Amino acid sequence: MPVSDYARDLNLLKAAAQEAGRIASKFAQGSPEVWDKPDGAGPVTEADLAVNKMLEAELQAARPDYGWLSEETPPHNKRLGCERVFIIDPIDGTRSFIEGSNTWAHSLAIAERGRIVAGVVFLPQRDLLYTAAYGLGAKLNGAQIKPSRKSDMATASVLAARPTMDPKHWSDLPPEFARSHRSSLAYRLALVADGQFDAMLTLRATWEWDIAAGTILLQEAGATVTDKSGAPLVFNNADPRLPGVVTANVALHGQLLSALR
Repeated sequence: MPVSDYARDLNLLKAAAQEAGRIASKFAQGSPEVWDKPDGAGPVTEADLAVNKMLEAELQAARPDYGWLSEETPPHNKRLGCERVFIIDPIDGTRSFIEGSNTWAHSLAIAERGRIVAGVVFLPQRDLLYTAAYGLGAKLNGAQIKPSRKSDMATASVLAARPTMDPKHWSDLPPEFARSHRSSLAYRLALVADGQFDAMLTLRATWEWDIAAGTILLQEAGATVTDKSGAPLVFNNADPRLPGVVTANVALHGQLLSALR
């Protein structure tokens, strides 16, 4: 697809993300109803569902030939035969949303034949709009972003959940880098793309909608992003889970992979 088409798709995602922010922010001012999903899949709020309803209606109307994969839409296999697919997390960081934090995000992406070609991560409560499309670079609020150049794992700042540091995941003792965490996985990836943190890793099975938009941000910013074994991330799978994510600049990424078991 021509780069101009990716730009049009990115503009579509940006407008949709901003409308999602308006809807979700209204719910955030009150006390939205909350339910627990089956099988321990975590909470969902009426805000998640309202945002998803709007996104599915607006994006599918604009691109009726694109498939649809969203955390809040029951799965179906029709998308598997589509060349391009929306991959959507209406609210990434729902627990943060419920708690009244401002670090939840809308994560919207488009995959083309398994590769992410456009993505937006929007944090409306922090006025942070991360955008990227294939061949067009990655931006934060319109300004180009780049990853950190840190090449020493021991002194790196790394976004990782506490279970990631279990010795069972590492070939030797867990590294003594400075660990931090954010609830929204999409936001974590965006922070690495922007050089605010040096690396991010998650080693458990990861839903595509959590990482799709962040993946194109990282790639277009110039970072390396793979699964936990170092394999490329491929999207729109029948089972929309990927085996973890490791991302950093190329030198630091290699060190992290070498240290993992």
